[in-house]
Amino acid sequence: MKIISRFIIVVLLSISASSFAFKAKENLHKADSTDNKTVNIIETKIDSLIGIMTLEEKIGQMNQYTGFWDVTGPAPKEGSAATKYDDLRKGLIGSMLNVTGAEQVRALQKIAVEETRLGIPLIIGFDVIHGYKTVSPIPLAESASWDLEAIKKSAEVAALEAAASGINWTFAPMVDISRDPRWGRVMEGAGEDTYLGSKIGVARVMGFQGDDLSSKRTIAACAKHFAGYGFAESGKDYNTVDVGTSTLFNIILPPFKAASDAGVATFMNSFNELNGIPATGNSFLQRDILKGKWNFDGFVVSDWGSIMEMLNHRYVATGKDAAELALLAGSDMDMESHLYIEHIADLVENNEVSIGLIDDAVKRILRIKFQLGLFDDPYRYCDPNFEKETIGSKPVQDAVLDMAKKSIVLLKNEGNILPLEKSGLNVLVVGQLARDKTSPLGNWRLGADNGTAVSLLEGLQKYDGNNYTFIEGPKMFDEEFSFPKEIKINNNDLTGLQEVIRAARNADVVLLAFGEHAFQSGEGRSQSHISLPGVQQEAMEEIYKANKNVVLLLHNGRPSAIDWADKNIPGILDVWQLGTQSGNAIAEVIYGDYNPSGKLPMTFPKSVGQIPVYYNHKSTGRPKLPAPDEVFWSHYTDIDNEPLYPFGYGLSYTTFSYSNLNVDKVENNKVTVSFEIKNTGKREGREVAQLYIQDVVGSVTRPVRELKGFELVNLKSNETKKVTIQLTENELGFYNNDGKFIVEPGDFKVFVGGSSKTQLEGAFKLD
Repeated sequence: MKIISRFIIVVLLSISASSFAFKAKENLHKADSTDNKTVNIIETKIDSLIGIMTLEEKIGQMNQYTGFWDVTGPAPKEGSAATKYDDLRKGLIGSMLNVTGAEQVRALQKIAVEETRLGIPLIIGFDVIHGYKTVSPIPLAESASWDLEAIKKSAEVAALEAAASGINWTFAPMVDISRDPRWGRVMEGAGEDTYLGSKIGVARVMGFQGDDLSSKRTIAACAKHFAGYGFAESGKDYNTVDVGTSTLFNIILPPFKAASDAGVATFMNSFNELNGIPATGNSFLQRDILKGKWNFDGFVVSDWGSIMEMLNHRYVATGKDAAELALLAGSDMDMESHLYIEHIADLVENNEVSIGLIDDAVKRILRIKFQLGLFDDPYRYCDPNFEKETIGSKPVQDAVLDMAKKSIVLLKNEGNILPLEKSGLNVLVVGQLARDKTSPLGNWRLGADNGTAVSLLEGLQKYDGNNYTFIEGPKMFDEEFSFPKEIKINNNDLTGLQEVIRAARNADVVLLAFGEHAFQSGEGRSQSHISLPGVQQEAMEEIYKANKNVVLLLHNGRPSAIDWADKNIPGILDVWQLGTQSGNAIAEVIYGDYNPSGKLPMTFPKSVGQIPVYYNHKSTGRPKLPAPDEVFWSHYTDIDNEPLYPFGYGLSYTTFSYSNLNVDKVENNKVTVSFEIKNTGKREGREVAQLYIQDVVGSVTRPVRELKGFELVNLKSNETKKVTIQLTENELGFYNNDGKFIVEPGDFKVFVGGSSKTQLEGAFKLD
């Protein structure tokens, strides 16, 4: 019977006549006859396969399990792993996640392809968030580079290593916009700005997926979390989201729309509710907007267990109800709730959901499998030799080092304390993080091995002209840690501080490797305080008393409230969590072999009490002080409104000036803005030139400023370059509260410079 069935499916899938075409994405399928024919053939094959599938086999394609046993060893005899193993052999699993390695994946695919009735291959998912074995900086750090090509390359090498290890689908990029650094998952996104976040999201999609999704060097991407996850109340993960339609349409949704337009293969819904409806069961988001208005033709996967979690939201009473509402809302694949496999058959047989909804979901899943080339060669991602030659290769290491250097942000450089001289200095290095080879890998690097990052000490030792003394000082954190557990922070033990203070008195410069451990940010790791954890603030103040020549190397996965350090410490570098090549990248910047050019993708507050604080806020009805000493305006009584470091901020070892701003309006609501940048310092450097607009009056109130363009400009000392940026309706318009994109006539202001606080201003008017 299996032989006959497999013969039938081979014949059906070889049919080349076309039935109907789906709207292919422009970046993956160019509008020529060859590609259209390919699209039609795939659709015909999908229809043919759907026609011979049983209801149970269809539901199986909508079911995703996590890895459950060593598939190169003996199969389990009992327990949940045995049940999942039986489901795999029955064709009741369409996807698996957390199975890695070419040999492991081949063993799984062999069962799916050779031991099931129809032989439909699995799609193998994994959290390839900022690298696989070789790790790039955390996404928030990458975003500080503003370098779209470097970010694309980072995703490309991550996809390469993952694909070589059997993975063909990543749950990235996260394109959630967030204004709250208390939320741990800001480390996984691109920060607070929709325009920048959209550009970065597209760059990462293109890096993961490339020009050919069927290449064994690329993997399918997943835009997540749809939608609103980054606006969780109080910055607390998994919490309620309550936003207005203006924020939804103008801030939250555009990066998802950009990813969809770029051809992202899949979407993942989010844990939160929106307008009282859990996103997993939200048909407005998934059916009306994503699959309807945007014509998205990939599939939507739930987040881990989020279908089941609708019970906790008190949106449904039973698991069966959850399965029904998730399916009706447009959730195509169930990740680890097991509710589709348990309930959908009964729902169909009782006419509570239509078979058409099932077929639509299955077609979407099969479509991605065809585009990945899994039906042509299910073992294309299972070559151990390719895996061995790819993991950690020199091109991969070079790419992540380049990304790491570009991600570093110089926050303060009083008296030009940086870069350091390369010889003749006594350098004291302090802090547990200086020798750490795991924390620099960051959170969400599940494929990487602990201890594989280049430590700060290792990076510094390559510059052997100076004398280094390393003293760890007080412990910062317990070195026994794991991904699902909260890390233990030292909050009171200052043992070792006196030794540091004595050494500091005789040092020419002190490098403080302070900040967060990687597992203090990420999923489930929201914090009510975002200052230096534990005893570090007290230790820093005491060290500064002993030696004023201090450079703070700030390790973090989120914006940090370091107001005291900004007022006192002369040098501050935000070195984030930079990945495998962390120590080398930091050392190159410290010694000036790389001139830092990073700009903050997220505002740094002075105090956690200012949160949310972001640059593109509204004016309010009382934006300014009405009269001296009066309190009736929008402000705090104990701190000013200004952030510590604004969005787009970042220094260099050289300086830049902006001049000759010209604004020329052209036809069809197109505006050309030009200006000049000069390197006024003594070093060659790169500036991220930023352009902001203000729509002075709108039918929906507009932000005080909005980023609408930027360009990376390399300049030699005393060199001047002209920059020209064109604004179109895409930049000049906005969404009204009905979700309609409009461009309104009226007055606009334009600002250009090196941060969101730039003062060089022009103006134009749209008729």
